[in-house]
Amino acid sequence: MAMAIALAVLLVIGVHLAGRRLGGPAATTRRWTVITAIGAAAWLGVTWAAAETGHLSRLDLRPPPFVALPVAIFVVGVLMAFTRFGTRLVDGLPLAALIGVQAFRFPLELLMHRAYSEGVMPYQMSYSGWNFDIVTGLTALPVAWAVHRGLGGRRLALAWNLMGALLLLNIVVIAVVSTPIVGLFGPDLLNTWVMFPPFVWLPAVMVLMAFTGHLLIARKLAGGSGGSG
Repeated sequence: MAMAIALAVLLVIGVHLAGRRLGGPAATTRRWTVITAIGAAAWLGVTWAAAETGHLSRLDLRPPPFVALPVAIFVVGVLMAFTRFGTRLVDGLPLAALIGVQAFRFPLELLMHRAYSEGVMPYQMSYSGWNFDIVTGLTALPVAWAVHRGLGGRRLALAWNLMGALLLLNIVVIAVVSTPIVGLFGPDLLNTWVMFPPFVWLPAVMVLMAFTGHLLIARKLAGGSGGSG
């Protein structure tokens, strides 16, 4: 819960700092910051409520309501990255900052492994199984530092972003095929824990932030909105 809330707060701070770096009117920066804070709080509340009421775990319905969550995450992530909201982040924040924030995936993977060791999460979703996303978290800060110092340049950032995106896709696919809808790893290794609070914030917040982050980095490397950035 603390990590999800911290990431939401970090997003609000990032929007505020981007606005200040863009040098526009203070009122515009405040408006974007307030809208982001309200939107983040609403997203946290809606996803929590969907899990708390048991709606997401209704596997007897066809299609199961849980199917809507990854779809919503994809849509929200794309909207965050490719609308004016994303443009402000791309043009207002340095590339190193966009990369460095992905370091949250290292402590996240440690918490996920603990969930596996305590019998909450299935084996294949941990780094003891088929989840290697801890590499993204471990390398985010060193790569951000190198980019900030002018070492490696765009090629390093591009290679790292591609690696992180593929590792994220890997664990997302594993998570999806581990749900009772598919059950690829068998009935004893089902991914049902993210259908309940507070674990619903793993896909709803952590995966969303990671996915959106990779899209923002890709936009930054492609030249943002065409401004100096």
